[in-house]
Amino acid sequence: MSYDMYMLALAALGVVVLFFFFLDLIWSILQLSRALLAPFFIPNEETSLVKKYGQWALVTGSTDGVGRAYAFELAERGINVVLVSRNEEKLRNTAGEIERQCSVKTKIIVADFSHGSKAVEKVKEECGKLPIDILVNNVGKQYEYPMYLGEVPEKELADIITINVGAVTLMTRAFIDDMKERGRGAIVNVSSGSELQPLPLMTVYGATKAYIKSFTAALRYEYANAGITIQHLSPMFINTKMNAFSNRLQMSSTLVPDAKSYARYAVSTLGKMDESTGYWSHGIQYFFASIPPVWIRMYIGGQMNKTLRQDYFTEKGIKSK
Repeated sequence: MSYDMYMLALAALGVVVLFFFFLDLIWSILQLSRALLAPFFIPNEETSLVKKYGQWALVTGSTDGVGRAYAFELAERGINVVLVSRNEEKLRNTAGEIERQCSVKTKIIVADFSHGSKAVEKVKEECGKLPIDILVNNVGKQYEYPMYLGEVPEKELADIITINVGAVTLMTRAFIDDMKERGRGAIVNVSSGSELQPLPLMTVYGATKAYIKSFTAALRYEYANAGITIQHLSPMFINTKMNAFSNRLQMSSTLVPDAKSYARYAVSTLGKMDESTGYWSHGIQYFFASIPPVWIRMYIGGQMNKTLRQDYFTEKGIKSK
């Protein structure tokens, strides 16, 4: 290849790279605009989830935090709810509250997703012929506080992988063909902003959330013609007990909403946004967090987790490690 041809090829490659860079930038700006404007429109739209998807939803991890709030929000919109969690007492209390406040039917299933396929088989069996029209894969587990890999108990690591990766995969497989046969349905996979980059001191947790993002995108492609809405939610920080290792994450604010505020908005995006953080201010945070190169994001994430780790030690009166 002559020098001129070589330079021409490099120039052409540069044009292609710039084209896709600006295309991605424009798309990101559109997503940011949508995140800014959506709060003024989405919550006020009167659409019937029952009419679009059906009468029954199943929510995993539904007795605390986002899962509980999401189940209540669905019930307030007339959806009957199957509540799945490992604590029977909490399940009964949550089911009772939903039935009293929302006048819908509930069903409870006690299942511990750290048991893997056995838990999924139990859920499927107890659902029987009940049509699960909306599946919310919310159950998740993270570290007790930010830790170096060698500090995390082996059993805890195994549980994080089994719950965060195994449950979303096997639960989806258990119900997706029924939805395909009916020609409608929705699957909501709840991930985390931790998926944005490798996350030091939450190494395995962050990796499992990146899996959910990849899994959901590929699944949406596979079932594009099946009439199924497949949504990926990637929230930033929410004021729930999962983040109880730091007091600064236990104060609700515009940037750190409580579970109820988050769920109200997140449910409103169902059927409208396949990829969403689920909350307007999280959309803005996600956009700006995506701008730096991955290595910078990873460094910032690592420094942030070191700060949160210190918060935990201070609160517990533990000497820094």
